[in-house]
Amino acid sequence: MAATIDRDQVRHALTGPIPSVRTPFNQDGSVDVDGLRAVIDFDIDAGAKAIVLTAGDSHYIALSDVEISQVTQITVDHVAGRALVVAADRYYHTRQSIEFAKFAATAGADVLMVLPPDWGQSTTPDSLTRHYAAVAEHMPIMLVTGLFIPRGLDFAMSCLRQTLDQVPDVVAIKDDFCGEFARKMGLLLHDHWAIWSGGQKQNHMNAHPYGCDGYLSSFLSFHPDTAHRYWQAIEAHDLAAAQAIIRDIDMPFFDYVIGVEGGFDAAVHGILELSGIASRWRPPPYYSLSDAQMEELGSFLQGLGVL
Repeated sequence: MAATIDRDQVRHALTGPIPSVRTPFNQDGSVDVDGLRAVIDFDIDAGAKAIVLTAGDSHYIALSDVEISQVTQITVDHVAGRALVVAADRYYHTRQSIEFAKFAATAGADVLMVLPPDWGQSTTPDSLTRHYAAVAEHMPIMLVTGLFIPRGLDFAMSCLRQTLDQVPDVVAIKDDFCGEFARKMGLLLHDHWAIWSGGQKQNHMNAHPYGCDGYLSSFLSFHPDTAHRYWQAIEAHDLAAAQAIIRDIDMPFFDYVIGVEGGFDAAVHGILELSGIASRWRPPPYYSLSDAQMEELGSFLQGLGVL
């Protein structure tokens, strides 16, 4: 039976800007444990109420199961009660996800973000609901909607309705689908689960009127003033100010980092080094920025006023 958790506590922790931990690495591709601790400290000092591990940003596809467990335990231990801890699994089948939930609960994580596999569109709303129910017997869970994007809106909404009706220990959902889905999801779920949007501030602003508590913030992890100014504008219902931050900072930033060689994550790891938090390296064959590219990235960020 899953331990109970205060839903108001979860919603409070997932309100506003939320960091997604990017696992830092040494140049040989091993996990940089000191860097991971530094990332966590920076995020909490910046005002994060939740420290969230994710299959994507935390690089689980490039980690072994043992390393995922180690990153989870190090995160819980270093947070040490200073924030809500969301652990994450990685495309685990039901039996494996149950075992990881048992581990995460014992480790001291508060919530588990569950990301089932769906290779070849192999799942159904019924089978996913059973999966969520089985895992939620062991700890409170969070859903993530990136799973639903290839399956479409009708499949996604059917799965959410069934899960809402049948799985009482779901406490939150992270949305990567966005658009029309985010609006319908908010109307269906916001009275029951905490909701936060992935991606960029514009995704949060699109979903906010329909029920969206917070958003995944890249800026909180290196230039928290940008994240807090946006959230202050949202709380003040000053949409013009929020839109200006999206227009003048968020959109130019993401347009740039998405075009960097090695992809946006190579740029984000470079930003960790430029900010003095952790090193730029990613595990091969992932590309890590060169010295010249780091200098160019730094010049761009300085011009944008965020470094």
